[in-house]
Amino acid sequence: MPASRPPVTSARFRQLCGRFATGVVVITTSDAGGEPAGMTANSFTSVSLDPPLISVNIDRAADFHGAIVAASTFVINVLESQQEEVSRRFAGPATQRFDGIGYRQTGEGAIVLDGVVAAIECELETSFDVGDHTIVVGRVVGGMTHDARPLLYFRGGYHTLS
Repeated sequence: MPASRPPVTSARFRQLCGRFATGVVVITTSDAGGEPAGMTANSFTSVSLDPPLISVNIDRAADFHGAIVAASTFVINVLESQQEEVSRRFAGPATQRFDGIGYRQTGEGAIVLDGVVAAIECELETSFDVGDHTIVVGRVVGGMTHDARPLLYFRGGYHTLS
């Protein structure tokens, strides 16, 4: 019988996962009152090519959780290397996230931030709870790209490609 291992602490889990370099995105949508809502994340991945699906993982305790699970559309805004301040802003207090941040709304009401490397427009496909997060799956319905270097996150800090 294998020896019992102690549980992995939250701190150790963060340390382990922090060794995986990720891009930085801001997920945007409109809340129930039609106001823009968004949050910084690095838990974004492609799921399927046919149909084109992506997923994001949202902590159920996050103030953005209610907006994303109720949304019919949302956008994954892939941040450009010079947008560290945007990332920090959307990781901060919800009441000030869009202050001074340029964005536009598409005809479908999706919120696209200015200056991003890519904006991936999605319709909510499904969502389900796992652990303390909700996995939100979106069907990609449009988007745009811009040739620029992405903002990266590694070992608890921001980085760029050289």
